[in-house]
Amino acid sequence: MLHDLATVLLRGFDPEQAHKLSLLGLTAGLGPKDRKSDDPVLATKLAGIDLSNPLGLAAGFDKNADAPDALLAMGFGFVECGAVTPRAQDGKPRPRIFRLEEDEAVINRMGFPNKGLDRFRGKLEARAAQPGLVGVNLGANLDSEDRIADYVACLDALKGLAGFFTVNVSSPNTPGLRTLQESGALDDLLARVAAVRDAAPVFLKVAPDIEDSEAADMVDAVRRHALDGVIVSNTSITRPDTLQSAKMGEAGGLSGPPIFERSTELVREFRRAAGPDLAIIGVGGIDSADTAYAKIRAGANALQLYTALVYHGPGLIREIKDGLVERLKSDGFMCVSDAVGTG
Repeated sequence: MLHDLATVLLRGFDPEQAHKLSLLGLTAGLGPKDRKSDDPVLATKLAGIDLSNPLGLAAGFDKNADAPDALLAMGFGFVECGAVTPRAQDGKPRPRIFRLEEDEAVINRMGFPNKGLDRFRGKLEARAAQPGLVGVNLGANLDSEDRIADYVACLDALKGLAGFFTVNVSSPNTPGLRTLQESGALDDLLARVAAVRDAAPVFLKVAPDIEDSEAADMVDAVRRHALDGVIVSNTSITRPDTLQSAKMGEAGGLSGPPIFERSTELVREFRRAAGPDLAIIGVGGIDSADTAYAKIRAGANALQLYTALVYHGPGLIREIKDGLVERLKSDGFMCVSDAVGTG
């Protein structure tokens, strides 16, 4: 595929420049389009929302909601934009994205760079009549004195414009942010978020570095405040022994295949704690139909990927969907939801 060749060429550029060029191409209408209809076996529900397929794009690529419809046209079942913060900010100093080529992984320490809430809202308003599920990842400014107020302000300003919202307290690149995962702070955060939310589903995004025992407490908090699900998981601050790249020592969050095993274990733990009803989006190391299917069998209702596109290009989306169709039918499942948590 021409666009997969472009992916190879883009890896010759600095990671941030490659990202910028990719986004410019999408906004110019040069992105790939998946014109093949999704097989009915891929249809599923996420927190009550109908999806033609369970494969979504994780937050971080389209930080400012510049190209959600072009991304949906690539074949994703849903797209998450952001993270957005109340005020525009540059994020951490460059360089702050590192490709670990030998591991097909990435380390980033971006720190939520974005153009701010007002511009983000304008972008969503401009596409309000368009079909497709577009969610928003909510963040907090690096220098904020009240992080919880930042989440509330973003959610309140974007009500009615997004298909779902994600409360992202698991990025390792905003100092102190992950402390909001702790029980008392999490209750305060979720209570204030719940007070301003609308009918759109709200998810809590958690880190892969928490203890298994914390999953049950987080599920209890999500239920206590009537949130709709969890996204498991964000990038990791750990460095598995399997890493080969000389860049493994860079600070930041690790994504890609090296975190697949841990993130999938955590999906299974959250499903065990939650039972069958809570919506779980599985993220972390998905780069094939096999890894996507494993996440579903572990307990994920839907999936997200990002890093794998850096190495495999947009053709991977259709490849994963076709592979899921084969695996679901081979195992006798009539739809994705039948396979959730069966592994």
